[in-house]
This record gives sequence, C-alpha cells and structure tokens, in this order.
Amino acid sequence: QVQLVESGGGLVQPGGSLRLSCAASGFIFSIYAMSWYRQAPGKERELVASITTAGGSTNVADSVKGRFTISRDNAKNMVYLQMNSLKPEDTAVYSCVAGLGNRRYWGQGTQVTVSS
Repeated sequence: QVQLVESGGGLVQPGGSLRLSCAASGFIFSIYAMSWYRQAPGKERELVASITTAGGSTNVADSVKGRFTISRDNAKNMVYLQMNSLKPEDTAVYSCVAGLGNRRYWGQGTQVTVSS
C-alpha cells in the first residue's frame, strides 16, 4: 500500500536547523511531483516547497525563501526538506505529499517546534 513516512521533526531553538525526510513506498515515486506542506494550530495549511519528478525545478514559499531547500533522491524514494535559520513562526506539523494529476498521497506529518 502507499506510504509516506516523515521523520526528522522535533524541538529546535530559533536560528537552528532541521532536516526533514520523507520515505515513500507503494507507488512509482519517480513519476510523482513531491511537496512539503505545513499547518500550524488555528492556521490554514500552507504549501512550503515543491519539486518536480527529476528534481530539475523547485519552488518554495516566500515565507521560507532563502532558508528552506527541498530535494529528492529517486534511487532511494526519498524527499527532504532542509530548514535553516528557523523561526518560531515555522512551528507546525509538516507533511510530505506526492502528486500526479489529480491524485494526491499524504503522509501523517511530523511536528516541528521552534522555541527557546
């Protein structure tokens, strides 16, 4: 069955870094665009970053531009989100999403908390 399993979240101080990982299985990973979304309590879900199938093109939200980088390894069926210079407003549950046309697969999410 399709699985997307995120890891790497946790508690970090402002200015710190985290690297989120998402392990995919149960579908042909290399033909799906991949994205990271986040949702903070009481806020709408936000698209943070996306990457095309071969990784040739990426996009990040203005709120994280210059701080977050998305990457993927199709040989390992993995997608990553490197998060630097973290701010308290980055606190949220981060989920990875696989997309192909109208099809979407979601992971369960991993909590990132930025606090001193």
